[in-house]
Amino acid sequence: MNPDLLLTASLRAARWGAAVTRILAAALDAVDPAAAVHRYLRRDGDLLRAGDRRYDLRDFERVFVVGTGKAGAPMARAAAEVLGDRLAGGVMVVKGYGDGQKLQIAECKLQIEEPNLQSTIYNLQFVEAGHPIPDERGVAGARQIAQLLEQATERDLVIALISGGGSALLTLPPEGITLAELQKLTNILLRCGANINEINTLRKHLDQVKGGGLARLAHPASMITLVLSDVVGSPLDVIASGPTVPDTSSFAEAYAVLERYGVVAEAPTPIVDRLRRGMAGQIAETLKPGDPRLARVHNLIVGSNPQAAAAALAAARKHGFNTLLLTTFLQAEAREAGRMLAAVARELASTGQPLPRPACIIAGGETTVTLRGSGRGGRNQELALAAVPELAGLPDMALIALATDGGDGPTDAAGAVATGATLERARAQGLDPAAYLARNDAYPFFEALGDLLRPGPTETNVNDLVFVFAFKGIA
Repeated sequence: MNPDLLLTASLRAARWGAAVTRILAAALDAVDPAAAVHRYLRRDGDLLRAGDRRYDLRDFERVFVVGTGKAGAPMARAAAEVLGDRLAGGVMVVKGYGDGQKLQIAECKLQIEEPNLQSTIYNLQFVEAGHPIPDERGVAGARQIAQLLEQATERDLVIALISGGGSALLTLPPEGITLAELQKLTNILLRCGANINEINTLRKHLDQVKGGGLARLAHPASMITLVLSDVVGSPLDVIASGPTVPDTSSFAEAYAVLERYGVVAEAPTPIVDRLRRGMAGQIAETLKPGDPRLARVHNLIVGSNPQAAAAALAAARKHGFNTLLLTTFLQAEAREAGRMLAAVARELASTGQPLPRPACIIAGGETTVTLRGSGRGGRNQELALAAVPELAGLPDMALIALATDGGDGPTDAAGAVATGATLERARAQGLDPAAYLARNDAYPFFEALGDLLRPGPTETNVNDLVFVFAFKGIA
């Protein structure tokens, strides 16, 4: 990641801005999807290593690559580089960005260079789909993957590449449920503030590829799954709704999510009916631990939020900061998290606790936003906006909230920067942060100040990082 892409007005003006952007860039570089695949998937002739397991490629007739997620394209390219001429085919469903950032889909033509060998591979197809609301392209891509896997035999090896965003991107509704109904449910859940675990519990019971569904389709083939985690704590059955792992949730728990947020009556009737029939045992549950169809599946997490946070801390220490990892389990309303982390900044400014200056404190995780207005923004922008009044007047302090995938909510921003001077600068332009927060309108607030983070799509996704900086003597 080019650190200059992370510069904002406040960071450009500050003597410590360059150091901060290098720290943020180090976090993103540490979870580069292609590098992560290469660390865990290696080939030496006919021997393929996946983590600590070895596979003799002579035991397999064909090797397929399938998968989904925001990091799908670089992960697939890396897997193709490792497999070389053994890649028989594959389909990846990835996020479409538009605005000149579209992937070149159709066929993936990769030059693979090995000793005495140069070949071109045409067998890896990319399908761009919508996120966070599933669309017809995602359904079409899921059907292509299902058709490919249904022909797999016990003599085949399937490599599944899974990353954040896969729950929305890869969608295959069951009989009796339409895409439009799933889209409506997704909108309801996002609006009411349900967290990703709750949303995915529902998705797993309303889809044919989630909750172990991808492994069920691939059975009896052997399967290696490489996972880039975008879920707090990295529970495999939640990441992308667990397409290749046993599901620990139930129809009853899925229905309970609707009850918890009071949206049973608002949810589409066919969805509610399916959940009730599942609770009554009239529909088979998702794949559970011990299911024989999962016996030949090997799952590996290749990148996560703690990995990104650790790299940022290491970079901060190199720049002279005292460092502290506060948590990688941050889950709360974005505005409440913003106020809490700003309180940490105020404590540091007042007492030198929990670290003396210069300090870099990091919190990782994923917050939620309950929509109260019709503004524009995302959870990281809202978190930073809520911190603005609490940071006001604190010298040489900054709070930076960053979505590691480069996109925060339905915007082109990845987050925002708030400093001790933000409130004064806002008031000089007639901007009231409380009013913007009340209508969930963080994007135009920080856009007016030039403090939106806009690195563009990073092609990785390991949740969010929030940085609290207290500066002193940093060159």
